Amino acid sequence: MFEQAFRNIDDVLRKEAGCTTELDYTEQSSWLLFLKYLDAMEEDKATEAALNGKKYGYILDKPYRWETWAAPKDRDGAPDHNKALVGDDLTDFVNGKLFPYLQGFKQRATGPDTIEYKIGEIFSEIKNRIQSGYNLREIIEHIDELRFRSQTEKHELSHLYEAKIKNMGNAGRNGGEYYTPRPLIRAMVKVMNPKIGERVYDGAVGSAGFLCEAFDYMKSKEGLKTKDLEILQERTFYGKEKKSLAYVIAIMNMILHGIEAPNIIHTNTLTENLADIQEKDRYEIVTANPMSRPPLRAQAHLAGRVEKRTALPSLHRRTLKAR
Repeated sequence: MFEQAFRNIDDVLRKEAGCTTELDYTEQSSWLLFLKYLDAMEEDKATEAALNGKKYGYILDKPYRWETWAAPKDRDGAPDHNKALVGDDLTDFVNGKLFPYLQGFKQRATGPDTIEYKIGEIFSEIKNRIQSGYNLREIIEHIDELRFRSQTEKHELSHLYEAKIKNMGNAGRNGGEYYTPRPLIRAMVKVMNPKIGERVYDGAVGSAGFLCEAFDYMKSKEGLKTKDLEILQERTFYGKEKKSLAYVIAIMNMILHGIEAPNIIHTNTLTENLADIQEKDRYEIVTANPMSRPPLRAQAHLAGRVEKRTALPSLHRRTLKAR
């Protein structure tokens, strides 16, 4: 359904001097996908509030919503080309107004576990590399074709995004740091057999492949109640990532898999003092694939987080270890 749209986006990005690899294509499509997703999420919540006789408080002010600056529509729901920004007007708005506004959410958010903080963090660490406003307009039109409303649509988008991450993993600039083969992840998660109520932690989260696979595995269990789904959404998956691009990709990947506000923190795990790790900071399951030859500090840190069992292929010479 959406595969052609992804191809079209990459074709346009190839015209850009600032975008030369799969890493660049994924980075630039990710921030636009995120804003499109955010718009769809807000519209769903506004509709739900209206059905309950309530008024929804939008996260983004109207001038910065997707429907206003990116894809304005006329009364019939068709694209309104008279209102749509294009060329220099579009790039000036994105670089001079949109990004500074979104970056400000980091200071205004009530805490790091909120979607507002994630917005501020993402747009503080990434920048628009699409120099041509005409190329940007064309990409936006392809992004606007994507839909996030049904589970089927989200499922297809998550698979397409995973394919982009896989391609990025085969690209240059250390792309493999962001991608672990999914069959390996699937096998590790199956061995760990995470259960509802257990918290899963990845201290080298990359593109969040372990957390996404663990979410899919736990969500597929029969007999889950509404409370169980809330636990999966809010209090099960945690991770940390040092690199800006990987952080953005991890957030987007988890969102597309169905986790609305991922508990991913943008920080260097190894800068934490091991002596400061308390019992409340430990997790039932630690599953990760850090660097192929991690320093002893990395091994000690991840081991210190484990409360029950761990799956760390790089730390155990590509073998599984449970405890």
